[in-house]
Amino acid sequence: MLCQHCNERKATLRFTKIVNGKKTEKHLCEHCAKEQGEALPGNNNYSIHDLLSGMLNLDSSNPPLGQIHFKKPKAELSCPKCKLSYSAFVKNSRFGCSHCYQAFEEKLDPILKRVHGGNHVHRGKIPKRIGGKLEHKRKVTKLKEKMQFYIQNEEFEEAAIIRDEIRALQREQNDEGGNE
Repeated sequence: MLCQHCNERKATLRFTKIVNGKKTEKHLCEHCAKEQGEALPGNNNYSIHDLLSGMLNLDSSNPPLGQIHFKKPKAELSCPKCKLSYSAFVKNSRFGCSHCYQAFEEKLDPILKRVHGGNHVHRGKIPKRIGGKLEHKRKVTKLKEKMQFYIQNEEFEEAAIIRDEIRALQREQNDEGGNE
């Protein structure tokens, strides 16, 4: 079979690409494969880190493994202060300076949300003077969430009980606030 690109040399490599469930095959000679930037057998273009980053989608700007590269890469994001590139940060998992946080802010947001999940409630010490108010506020918020759950599941009797609890807590808070 002849190379599908140059139609001159014998095709020695076959590349299969699957995008959105659509399979395309290319039969290329080694010369054309090198020109198009295709990975050749025995040529380790990806490190273990690249493989895991792709699987975990740590860097969503990197194309998935096996994707054909025809375009020139964009200018890489880097810190203006220490000149650390984003790819170096991903590889080493360390910032170069305190300005890196701002330089890589857009790409860090999804990573931090994925790593920390919904863990956004403060669990440390709270000053005594506001501790009671904060605890009361958290209790009301939890009850409101519970009430919404009951409403969505059409358990209106349970929702009414929770509503009455919320009103009682709010009255109690207003009474305490007026006495201070």
